[in-house]
Amino acid sequence: LGANGAGKTTLMRTICGLQTAHRGDVRLLGETLTPRANGLLRHIGFTPDTPPLYDGLTVRQFLRFIGRQYELTADDTDERIDLWLEKLWLSEKADAKIKGLSRGMRQRIGIARTLLPNPALVVLDEPAAGLDPSGRVQFRNLLADLRRQGKALIVSSHVLSDLAEQCTHIGLMNSGRLERFEPIADFTGAHRPDRCRYRIRLAKPVSGIETTLRDLPDVSDVSLESDGLTLEAASDPEKASLLLALLIRMNLPVAAFTPVAVNLEEAYLRASDGRVR
Repeated sequence: LGANGAGKTTLMRTICGLQTAHRGDVRLLGETLTPRANGLLRHIGFTPDTPPLYDGLTVRQFLRFIGRQYELTADDTDERIDLWLEKLWLSEKADAKIKGLSRGMRQRIGIARTLLPNPALVVLDEPAAGLDPSGRVQFRNLLADLRRQGKALIVSSHVLSDLAEQCTHIGLMNSGRLERFEPIADFTGAHRPDRCRYRIRLAKPVSGIETTLRDLPDVSDVSLESDGLTLEAASDPEKASLLLALLIRMNLPVAAFTPVAVNLEEAYLRASDGRVR
């Protein structure tokens, strides 16, 4: 994760051997990656945010060309092409010219090209760009399947709801530096079972409620919203009921009191202080 210009794409290109590292090394499968390490590069699949394609070819012709570059046999190539066209919902477009396809379909072709050689490491830069909502759901399922196969996935995306379902760890980049790298549960705060975030919807606005709630015991991180507020308090159901009872005794017009999980987007905005580039 990171704002525009944080260095995510540069890091991914370096990992894939497309850009020289000024410092440090990239190690894959126990070996150091160098620009001429062709044997090691074969284990990496990379899809940039705008995949380079040959518009004059059909989808199948393009993927057969890729198969030849990886020295796959014709039969093996065709078998893999059929597999990935089906998994990426492109079977009906197999013989269509690439130049006539939509942005979302071109994105799928780029992913099929990446997965065709069966890489051990799959690096995806904004893979959901151009996909419609249904395509994004299907794509999440595909990435989950790749994880189950034991492949390593490195994904950069601004669609944080997708990443929350796909990833085990989160790396936060800023100004070319990796500021944080940790399990997603640690990043979102889900590792704190004793605390919970609650959303309170009010029947009508109340002046000064933010200050009032911050003064309550065991309440923290109060944040105003358009129709109410959120706060953090104890997750224990009995303590939560006592907090709700206290709010009612204070004559606050509570219309709804709901525990909510901290999502990845909220955790990211907190961690990055809402930085926009």
